[in-house]
Amino acid sequence: MNRMIATLAFAAAAAAALPSESGAAEYEVRMLNKDSSGRMWQFEPAFLKIAPGDTVTFVPTDKGHNAETLDAVVPQGAKPWKGKMNKPVQVTYTQEGVYAYKCLPHAALGMVGIIQVGDNIGNLQAAADAKVPGKGKARMAELVPFAGQ
Repeated sequence: MNRMIATLAFAAAAAAALPSESGAAEYEVRMLNKDSSGRMWQFEPAFLKIAPGDTVTFVPTDKGHNAETLDAVVPQGAKPWKGKMNKPVQVTYTQEGVYAYKCLPHAALGMVGIIQVGDNIGNLQAAADAKVPGKGKARMAELVPFAGQ
C-alpha cells in the first residue's frame, strides 16, 4: 500500500513539473472602484501585453462592473466579447493585435483598458481613435503609448 501511494505521489509530482501542453499563461484584471494609486473606476492592470493563447480573467473585485470589448478596437478576424455585470469573464486571446475594453456603466468615468496580444500593433490607431465618452477618451490616450514597447 505504501509503495502504491509513493508511486502515485511520484507520478503526480512528475506531471506537475512538466510544462503545460499549450505553454499559455493566465492573467487577472481586477475591476475596481479605486485602484492602488487611488484613481476611481479602474481596471488593474489597465494595460497588459500577453502572448497568443494566453487567457485573461476579468474579476469584479468591487460590485457594479463588467468588462467587454470596444467593438471598434479588436483585430480583424477576432471576436468581440461581453461579460455580465458582477460576474467574472474569462477570455482566451488567439488573434494577435490590440484589444480595447471597457466597463459599460463606467467607461465615461475612465474605466477602460488595453490588451496587446503578441507584437502586432497594426490596429493601434483604432484604439487611439476609439469613440469613448468623457474621461474614457483621456484614459485611452494614456494607455495607447504602452503598446509596442
